[in-house]
Parts: sequence; structure tokens; C-alpha cells
Amino acid sequence: MATYKPVTHVIFDMDGLIFDTEKIYTDIHQAICSKYGKIFTWEVKIKCMGKVADEAARTFIREMELPMTVEEYHATFAKICEELFQKTQVLPGVDKLIRHLHASKVPIAIATSSKKETMEMKTTNHKELISLFNHVVCGSTDPEVKHGKPAPDVFLVCSSRFEDKPPPHKVLVFEDAPNGVQAAVAAGMQVVMVPDERLEPEFAQDATQVLKSMEDFQPELFGLPPFPKD
Repeated sequence: MATYKPVTHVIFDMDGLIFDTEKIYTDIHQAICSKYGKIFTWEVKIKCMGKVADEAARTFIREMELPMTVEEYHATFAKICEELFQKTQVLPGVDKLIRHLHASKVPIAIATSSKKETMEMKTTNHKELISLFNHVVCGSTDPEVKHGKPAPDVFLVCSSRFEDKPPPHKVLVFEDAPNGVQAAVAAGMQVVMVPDERLEPEFAQDATQVLKSMEDFQPELFGLPPFPKD
């Protein structure tokens, strides 16, 4: 059995990990592709996942061979996304874990590649849940985050904003995307991956632990307080 090291702080990715936004991203990207008679494929989606906004846009435009600039992409994306992003749902097991860690006084934060404005759209109906986090770092708009995932910047910046500034090995990251797992590993942190079921196993090999659902997470394996017995 794998051995996990005890941690004191927890950082969550947001898209596809806390919220079911990855399906919404797929719908938006397919809507953009449809204007040019193209199909947005899973292979291209994997390459875009977890990247900061401009880098994800460049990857999408290049891979889909679309005749548009990054600025045009963002403008089109913004028009389509506002309504859809207000329909986000919390993924299974996530609400329970966040509330448990908060109640147990474990410091928790969010490190997302999203822009601040997009993040606020996605969390419109989840303000109370987001309020349980110590802080949120939005990689696409935070001036301290110089490089997007798979670089470690967003996790290192997020960790540095905890009041007691834990060393990286004391931080556990939750991620769903390969770029995010690489970023967490590069930051020197353990990472629990909850990948899309379509993801090939080799994309998950660098994760400390891989789960099918957040409902399967056992906090005590990482030295965190166990869930109370029902």
C-alpha cells in the first residue's frame, strides 16, 4: 500500500474538481468550433485543461486551426459563458469534505487558473461554500502568478498566503487535470487526483493518489481529521 505523508493545509483546484464546469467548458468550446464547422475533441480538451486563460486560448486556437486571435476568442467565450456558468453544480463528495476540513480548523484555499471575473460567475450560487476558504488565488489575473500550470506558481503563491506559510510537503492539493498534477508535483506537494473517467491512466501516474470520486477520499490517510462516524 502506498504511504502518504501527513499534511496540515489543503489547496483545491476549482474547475472539474469542486464544480462541474468542465462540461460547460466543453459546450462553450464546441459552440465556438461549430462556427467553423469543426468538432472539439477530447484530445484537444486535455491539452487546454488547467492552463491560464491566454495559454488555454492559444492552445485551443492552434490545435483546432481556427482563424481567430486570442482577443477574439475571449470576446466570443465571454458572450456564451455568462449564462452557462451560473448553472454550476458542486461535484459529489466535495461539499462534505470542504465543510469537514473547515469545521476541523484545517486551513483550506483555492488555486484556480480562472480569471477573477470568471471565478465570480461560476460561484454566483455558491458564495456560502466559497466563504469557508481562507483565500482564493485566480492564476489568470493574479499578478504574483507569473506562469500558469504546469508551472508550480499558482500553488506556491496560494500556499504562501496561508497565515503560517506551511512548507510545500505539508500541503495537499486536489486536482482533476494533468497540468494541475504536474504543477503540484513541481511545487513539492502531494496531490490527490480525481480525473475525468475518460482520461488515459498514464496522465495520472504522477499523482500521489488517484480517486474515482471525492466521495472516496479518506482524510486520515494524510494525517487529517477523519470524517465523524454517522
